[in-house]
Amino acid sequence: MNNPIRVLLVDDQPLVRAGLRVLMADTPDIEVTGEAGTGTEAVALARTLHPHVVVMDIRMPGMDGIEATRIITADPGAPRVLVLTTFDDDAYVYGALRSGASGFLVKDMALDDILTAIRVIASGDALIAPGVTRRLIEEFAARPEPARPPSGALPGITEREREVLTLVGRGLSNPEIAHHLHITPATAKAHVARLFSKLHARDRVQLVILAYETGLVP
Repeated sequence: MNNPIRVLLVDDQPLVRAGLRVLMADTPDIEVTGEAGTGTEAVALARTLHPHVVVMDIRMPGMDGIEATRIITADPGAPRVLVLTTFDDDAYVYGALRSGASGFLVKDMALDDILTAIRVIASGDALIAPGVTRRLIEEFAARPEPARPPSGALPGITEREREVLTLVGRGLSNPEIAHHLHITPATAKAHVARLFSKLHARDRVQLVILAYETGLVP
């Protein structure tokens, strides 16, 4: 059996942490390696406990989850960060993703979905799911941002890769991209992999952000 995914829980509400800890107690492939109630504690524990995934709240006293995420993900060999949010936190999520988070959860989502999200993040992918995520991404895209570089500022990618990047930016999965472009899912996956390499993107979240910042997604 593979080693379990080590998770650091970060939330200023003990009840939330307790609920997540109980949820993971009977899950053989996931274990809680530590808990923090502030962003400052999260940074310290991430550096000493070396978790695979940090489940990070946004609103906390003192250092918030966005700043903690920025510091944690800047360290060599950093864990993946999965941000916790509520619909009231929409304005914060884009900042969290810009700070290096690999995705985010909504606090009232199904418990099994939370476990699935942790596994997705731990595997090296990003949580760009339909539904809630797509709604949030659309809202971020509508927010005024500093002047973006033109879409031509993507040297080295082909026209097909540009099309794929645009669809990734819209929140489409690889099978959905394949259907839209009339190619096989394997080909779509290969295009996305080449985009990771050419654009030096860590994960799908960074591709989404790049698609917005270069104007590929209006």
